[in-house]
Amino acid sequence: MGFTPDTAGFNTPAFHLFTLCSIAKLGKYMNKLQIDKQAAIISALVEGNSIRSTERMTGVHRDTIMRLLVKVGNGCIVIMDQTMRNLPCENIEVDEIWSYVGAKREHIPKEMKTPNIGDQWTYVALDRDSKLVPTFLVGKRTRKNTHKFMCSLSARMANRVQISSDALAHYVGAVDAAFGGDVDYGRIVKSYEKRPYSPGRYSPPKVASVSKKSLMGNPNIDLISTSHVERQNLTMRMSMRRFTRLTNGFSKKLENMKAAVALHFAHYNFVRIHSSLKVTPAMEAGIVDDLWTIHDLLRVAERY
Repeated sequence: MGFTPDTAGFNTPAFHLFTLCSIAKLGKYMNKLQIDKQAAIISALVEGNSIRSTERMTGVHRDTIMRLLVKVGNGCIVIMDQTMRNLPCENIEVDEIWSYVGAKREHIPKEMKTPNIGDQWTYVALDRDSKLVPTFLVGKRTRKNTHKFMCSLSARMANRVQISSDALAHYVGAVDAAFGGDVDYGRIVKSYEKRPYSPGRYSPPKVASVSKKSLMGNPNIDLISTSHVERQNLTMRMSMRRFTRLTNGFSKKLENMKAAVALHFAHYNFVRIHSSLKVTPAMEAGIVDDLWTIHDLLRVAERY
């Protein structure tokens, strides 16, 4: 006499619902990358590799890599916002670096023109002494965004600071509105040699003259400079493929670009040892005591 199982309960709606939920949970578990694989992907991205080259190096599909980038990048936005507070900075340099999303401004069809497409600027503030980046902003180079950027910078300072900027006119009103006169602010204007453009020329023109001007408070004229933050522009273009000129690695979505920039600055502040300081900028500024690893950054981003 054979054994006949009781299958009556397997055809109930409750059992089917239980089965679907179990499969969904199992699929979620199986699709979650191990922490070492996540660290390998993030390490490749912050070293300037593209999404597709990271796919080839790690064997992880590019869609999964992009989802991980956005997830970790959004966590890094919160990390930067919550840790960059009450900072003892004294000399801040600010600048903007150009990039674009989807297409360059002159190549965008009229029906596709939106604030999220075309030229985008990343505002960067850098502490001259600790090399810390206390805040940044990605968006159009408008008066509103300049004010928002300066207000964010002001909210993070623990004391009176000296600020140096280029000749962008929006900075004057933004600095005054954000700091209320409790700031030493100076502007540096660089003039470049006029050189004829020729095929194959891609090096920047040479600086012909430099002029400095005090605009608010009593800034130290000798310390008015944007050289250090302009050097950060090179670090960004070397560390993020979407900022590299003359490639097809540019951002296709503004959300992805913001996540990539946040990841870059969180890695730069907490993980990457600065060549001149021999410690990370966050350690130099006294924000953290120890060197973070990629794994540490991933765990903190996961919590946020």
